[in-house]
Amino acid sequence: MSTRAGRRVTAAALVTAVLAAVIGFATPASAAKYVPINGAGSTWSEIAIREWKSNVYKNGLKVTYNGLGSSDGRNQFRNGTVDFAVSEIPYGLRDAGAGTSDPPPARGFAYMPIVAGGTAFMYHLKIGGKRVTNLRLSGDVLTKIFTRKITTWDDPQIKADNPGLALPARKIVPVVRSDGSGTTAQFSLWMSTQYPNLWNDWCRRNNRATPCGVTSYYPYPTDGSVVAQAGSLGVAGYVAQALGEGSITYVEYAYANGSGFPVAKVLNAAGYYVEPTKTSVAVGLLGAGIDKDLTQKLEGVYNNTDRRTYPLSSYSYMILPTKLENGFNENKGYTLGEFAKYFLCEGQQSVGGLGYSPLPKNLVEAGMTQVLQIPGVSPDKKDIANCHNPTFGPDGSNALAKTAPYPPECDHKDAPTQCSTGTGGARQETPTKGGQGSTGGSGTGGTGQSASPAATTPGAVATTGPPAAGGEQADPDTGAVAGDGGAGGGQYVDGVPVALRAEDGSGLARVLMILSGLLLVLVVVGPPLLSRSLGRRDEGGSR
Repeated sequence: MSTRAGRRVTAAALVTAVLAAVIGFATPASAAKYVPINGAGSTWSEIAIREWKSNVYKNGLKVTYNGLGSSDGRNQFRNGTVDFAVSEIPYGLRDAGAGTSDPPPARGFAYMPIVAGGTAFMYHLKIGGKRVTNLRLSGDVLTKIFTRKITTWDDPQIKADNPGLALPARKIVPVVRSDGSGTTAQFSLWMSTQYPNLWNDWCRRNNRATPCGVTSYYPYPTDGSVVAQAGSLGVAGYVAQALGEGSITYVEYAYANGSGFPVAKVLNAAGYYVEPTKTSVAVGLLGAGIDKDLTQKLEGVYNNTDRRTYPLSSYSYMILPTKLENGFNENKGYTLGEFAKYFLCEGQQSVGGLGYSPLPKNLVEAGMTQVLQIPGVSPDKKDIANCHNPTFGPDGSNALAKTAPYPPECDHKDAPTQCSTGTGGARQETPTKGGQGSTGGSGTGGTGQSASPAATTPGAVATTGPPAAGGEQADPDTGAVAGDGGAGGGQYVDGVPVALRAEDGSGLARVLMILSGLLLVLVVVGPPLLSRSLGRRDEGGSR
């Protein structure tokens, strides 16, 4: 090989070595730790989870989640087939109605709150061919509907809740969950504590032991008077279809929002009918008790006397692994920790537009502490002051609850008529007898109870309905619209920029693009320049 050729090879080798060193330095070592993780469980909080995992996918985090119901999620985590689970209720509650127990797993675990929301009552009802959007229901009437004590929409007790509506003599079709459901558990817990006689009588009529108490498996007859569907999408899809007129179901508020259907305003302890907006949920949960393991006690929510309260407000939980077992390793722990830090911080900004309510500061702080129990998690703490969570007040109070609007007087139980304003995903007004109505609440909170969250969130897009209503699905990994129905999810709002830690791969694609350009320049220009320099050095040495 000639001296000149040798110098060229040497130059090329040096350029390659330099570039390899630069790329190795610019690529975060932590990015190599990101490995796929998988979870299962709640459909109540699934819309939020799919939003979050779609966001972090852009930064290299691959999270798979199957919304098959809270009971399934707890079982899969217990059996070690998933890395995490999501549920509205903890382990250890005996399902007296179903005659089953739910023991905690042998593996190490911890609970972490992930999002708040309201269990809503989505319905499909028309008067004179026009959809009703302003239905109001008191607690005992709701319980009687779902225990078949009230069977038609023109029942006098429903009329008493709705003095401004000429309700039709149509049969009511309650739609309940057929699978093990945290939403069912939340609803049955409320009925069992607030209306135990009605609930126990229903259980008895459906061959369940009493006192019935909380159950994840809704008791229902097989005579067709009650329809049972699997998952939140299943029940919401049944109500939303054309043949669903006359039906009503219990489901997280986000599903009604996304389906374009209204929800019933529920009577609270202060005597006002309120829908489960992000602000009314935030107010309601001021009455929640939090145990040492971060699980919730909701009796104070049910009976919260603040007139802005939605009484069926609650939290959803992630069940986290705290030991290296069942195939869970430190790389999975690192990835799960970064995912959790994201949705506890930046992820809370978008949940109001989806139909949920963001976590208050004390639970975000407690959640961050729980994250540190995950094996392999980065010990770096997130500065929650930069989360821009709408609940964080400068004085430490819940700003969202503090500024929540008050309900209008036409939604008081003793008002001669009722508000005409629509709810949920159907904000159009419904004319009322007496001509009295309202377009929003009073107080310092603006229009929080009168405008669709999706419509008022900058950059947000209204979510589509469930598959049964003809909506399209979003790809669970990329967020791109896909044509198949799938088992869960829908199209969700992506209204908040993703902000993972820069040293953990954020902006990696941009860095690699710049380095690729530098590589091209150095490969073309570098060897000749370096060869020429070496040539001059050789010539100087030979003189």
